Amino acid sequence: MSLKYGLVLDSVFLQHLVPKDHPERPERIESIIQHIRSWTGSERLITVAPIDADPEWIRQVHTPDHFSTIHLTDGATPKALDWDTHSGGRSFEIAMLAAGSVVRMIELLFAGEIETGFAAIRPPGHHAETTKAMGFCLFNNIAVGAEWARRQGLAERVAVVDFDVHHGNGTQEIFYRRPDVLYLSSHQYPFYPGTGSQTELGDGEGVGFTVNFPIVAGMGNHFFCSLFQDLAGPVLRAFEPDLILVSAGYDAHRDDPLGGMRLDQAGFGELVRQLNSLAEELCQGRILYVLEGGYDLEALGQSVLSTLRMSLDPTKEEIEPTQTREYESYRQRLSRTLSPHWALPDF
Repeated sequence: MSLKYGLVLDSVFLQHLVPKDHPERPERIESIIQHIRSWTGSERLITVAPIDADPEWIRQVHTPDHFSTIHLTDGATPKALDWDTHSGGRSFEIAMLAAGSVVRMIELLFAGEIETGFAAIRPPGHHAETTKAMGFCLFNNIAVGAEWARRQGLAERVAVVDFDVHHGNGTQEIFYRRPDVLYLSSHQYPFYPGTGSQTELGDGEGVGFTVNFPIVAGMGNHFFCSLFQDLAGPVLRAFEPDLILVSAGYDAHRDDPLGGMRLDQAGFGELVRQLNSLAEELCQGRILYVLEGGYDLEALGQSVLSTLRMSLDPTKEEIEPTQTREYESYRQRLSRTLSPHWALPDF
């Protein structure tokens, strides 16, 4: 039986316009469109049309003032919201479609119309906090989807896994005091936006439900794939999510101009294989990948293809062991931090 794989990929997302030479540019979506169009497996994908978000969905994770700030850009002249986050005349419209598309995909997952999927949307979302846009992000798309699934009663527990090279400070901040949404992030550290240390574990009832894997620059496939196998997997199993949402940023790729990591398509493919396997084990395969970063156009297109291929035809990637001494030391440190909150294997 063929996997019912949903894909949001629409040229409308080219219409969020930013200054020339900005990293988060419309060509990112063009590259993904071109790579998928030339891929022989594309006929196996189920196209899902983007939908508008209900403003109330946005206001469930953002303040009314923040929603109004972005709404006021609708039809206005281009402006800088902060030093690297910009809006154009259609940016509000496109941001509403981006967030709405995540909700639509989750709805289809729980209806059984798709079994997994990928939302190739922009602007990205994981830096947007409750009260502000930042880091190229206007609304926090994945947080909107997670909160919607909770409030609809579809999922008691949602896990958000973030492998973007930058820490998703916005997603962490929104759910920092919550035990019903696990936020688990691997990211370069120290790096923009400055958050994501291993001691940031949550607050109040949410203590332990924020899990950060801060990683020094230069680490590659083996480091990341071992980390997800040894630590992320046990945490997710203990949490037992009803839904896994993935902030799929591909700027940890070795060719990315904004990051300093050394992952490649094989590494991303293996991370996807592991996460898909965990979704099958824990939540009937319900997993959705949502585009975040990735700024080398060829690396982005190839990495998204690797994500789709691994979902449709899962095959374990052979990852060459490298940086093993650094990894073993790192795993021991992280285990000491996480073991008071999660049952982890003995290493």
